[in-house]
Amino acid sequence: MGAIEAAEQGLIEPLLVGPEHKIRAAAEIEGIDLSPYEIVSTEHSHEAAERACGLVRSAEAVALMKGSLGTSELLAAVINKTKGIRTERRLSHVWVFDIPNYHKPLVITDAAINVAPDLLTKRDIVQNAINFCHSLGIHKPKVAILAAVEKVKPAMQSTIDAAALCKMTDRGQITGAILDGPLAFDNAISLQAAIDKHIDSPVSGEADILLAPDLESANMIAKQLIYLAGAKSAGLAVGAKVPIILTSRAEGTLGRLASCAMASHMVYHPEKES
Repeated sequence: MGAIEAAEQGLIEPLLVGPEHKIRAAAEIEGIDLSPYEIVSTEHSHEAAERACGLVRSAEAVALMKGSLGTSELLAAVINKTKGIRTERRLSHVWVFDIPNYHKPLVITDAAINVAPDLLTKRDIVQNAINFCHSLGIHKPKVAILAAVEKVKPAMQSTIDAAALCKMTDRGQITGAILDGPLAFDNAISLQAAIDKHIDSPVSGEADILLAPDLESANMIAKQLIYLAGAKSAGLAVGAKVPIILTSRAEGTLGRLASCAMASHMVYHPEKES
C-alpha cells in the first residue's frame, strides 16, 4: 500500500478512505499493521471518492492519493460541480523526470487526463505546469511547446496552437514562464540541434516543461524515457484545490514515494502565479 510506505517515510499522514473490510483485507495480505492509521469507512468505492473530496472541502485533508479505485472514478468525484474540488482551470497531469543524460528535472504534460486538448485547455495545462514548477522553486520555467516541425504550418494544428500560446503569454493570458514553440523534441532539449537548424530560442536545451500536442504523444514520450532512457519519474494531477497523487498501476515504490513528496512540497510551498 503506497500510502503506508509514504507514511513510514514521514512524507504523509494518511486517512484511509474506502470499504473498511477491503482495506483491512489488503493490509493483511501485505502484512501491514493499520493500528496507527485512521480509516474512514464507506460502503463502496464511489462513495470513497466523494468522501475524500469532502475531507478536502472541510480542510481535514490537504491532498488526495488514488488507491485501488479507478482513475476515472476518482476524477469524476474531483470535478463534480457541486461536491468536487475543481477550480476555474481544467485538471491536468504533470509527469516529472530525472533523466540520466539531461541536466535538470523535466516535466511532461499532459500524459494522463486531457486526451485531445484544444487551445484553451492547453492554456490551462501549461499554466498548471508552470505553477507546479513555481512550487518547486523554479521561478521562471522554460516551456517548449512541442510539434513535429519548428515552423507554423496551417495543416498542423499543433503548430498553430503553439504560436497562439506564445502570443497569449505576450498578452498576459499565461504568466510566470518563458514559452517558445512550435519546437520539435530535439530542438527543445538540445541546444546543438537548435543551432544546427538555425533556431534562436531561449528555451532550446534548457526546457523545464514539455507541452505535448495531445495525451498520446505525451504518454509515449514519457514511457520511452522510462523504459529506454532509464528515467525515474513521479506524477501528480494538478489544477484542483489540492494536489492529487495519481500514479500508474505499474509504478514502483520510488515513484510512489516521490509523488507523495512532491504533493507534500506543493502543500507547504503553495503555487504562486507571477
